[in-house]
Amino acid sequence: MNFLVTGGAGFIGSYLSEALLAAGHSVVGLDDLSTGSEKNLVNLKGKSGYSFVNGTMMDEDLVRDLVSGVDGVFHLGAALGVKRILERPYESLVTNMHGTEIVVKAAAARKVRTFLASTSEIYGKNPNQPLNEESDRVIGSPLLVRWAYSEAKAIDESLIQMFHQMNGLPFVTGRFFNTVGPRQTGAYGMVLPSFVSAALAGKPITVYGDGSQQRVFGHVLDAVDAVMKLFFNDKAIGHAFNIGGEGEVSIKQLADGDCGDWIVIEDRDDSL
Repeated sequence: MNFLVTGGAGFIGSYLSEALLAAGHSVVGLDDLSTGSEKNLVNLKGKSGYSFVNGTMMDEDLVRDLVSGVDGVFHLGAALGVKRILERPYESLVTNMHGTEIVVKAAAARKVRTFLASTSEIYGKNPNQPLNEESDRVIGSPLLVRWAYSEAKAIDESLIQMFHQMNGLPFVTGRFFNTVGPRQTGAYGMVLPSFVSAALAGKPITVYGDGSQQRVFGHVLDAVDAVMKLFFNDKAIGHAFNIGGEGEVSIKQLADGDCGDWIVIEDRDDSL
């Protein structure tokens, strides 16, 4: 089968593309390299069955053309990371909402099975743990730009559900919980690569708040395995699933390891 992977040069997208190729499929990767990197494609370029398009999911004609030639879509393209959202709030909001609309509409026109990448951020700060797929959203004030990513991804989920109900678009949504591993960059606020980079450079590790925030980290290869199992399972169609790991760790515990010092600099929680 032939698949389109938006965000194909990204952290998860590049691993997913490799897994699809290894399973005998063909892959077209679409990425504008704004947060993705050509370095992530070293194991893909030149491989039989793989092609890469340097373009944006905001280009409706391009997306429609690419979707017309595939059997399925993995929509991972997004503006992500708290740092990026705070620095470019409007651009990020439009990319995450309108970009997904373009991809979903193109997929719905041909009823092409689609995987939508969502996020644990949609749950916001719901105190009722552990979270399940039916848990309520508890988010902060809309006056805080920090919640724009959560809002946009929730709308993305509603959008694809609408096309499923109206047009029969087969889809499955995966909500990623703190996926980590090689190739992940800390440039956009991701906590683990940020901590590792600081430790390797011999610099203090920055912790926001008191560090008591709990996180569960999942390896990228496990996340990709879950994505593929869900995508090819007919029983998963029309549903959303949490994709994460096991075992909670506080941000303070993470920083207090043998990797260096930690410091509280602000009473806020921006660590994803």
